[in-house]
Amino acid sequence: MKIQKLGTMAACLAVCLGLAAAALAQGTAAPPKGEAVISSVTVTATVAKINQKTRWVTVKADDGQKYTFVADPAVQNLAQVKVGDVVTVTYTEALAYEVKKGGKAGADEVAGAVAAPPGARPAGVAADQTTVTVKIRAIDPKVPSVTVATKEGDRQTFKLKDPAKLQGVNVGDTVQITYTEAIALKVDPKAKK
Repeated sequence: MKIQKLGTMAACLAVCLGLAAAALAQGTAAPPKGEAVISSVTVTATVAKINQKTRWVTVKADDGQKYTFVADPAVQNLAQVKVGDVVTVTYTEALAYEVKKGGKAGADEVAGAVAAPPGARPAGVAADQTTVTVKIRAIDPKVPSVTVATKEGDRQTFKLKDPAKLQGVNVGDTVQITYTEAIALKVDPKAKK
């Protein structure tokens, strides 16, 4: 699973941050710098159907699409959710990277969640943050591409998009990638008329 997350994060690094497309510039290179990309989306849906015994919930989004799921047992306040209640979900992802001279490859993950206390309106937040440091093993200005390796030696090559991002970057440097995702959910009672 961690290797799959590394691949996902590394792919996001290549795609989202635009590492990609040409030869390294000649002359004095600028010092490597980091970047971050943040994306967030909020979706609102109305509870269309709910079965408290089976925990099956059907919500209807603003576009008319219906989604049915089983509420996890961790949802402590499901009994308070009624047909017509409005569910708001916000999903946020952030990817940050920084090229560092030297350093060691490795990985670290932190996760956490908070739910509304029993008796309160249903709400919660969950977040997961993974930091991976990979070592640059090869830079091919002809393709252009960069090859990185994990501490375990797993390698992955990415085509480059923006050659300026590679100015001052050398084989042996490390790239610290931090990927964060969070989801927040709240349920508001049906609007009174």
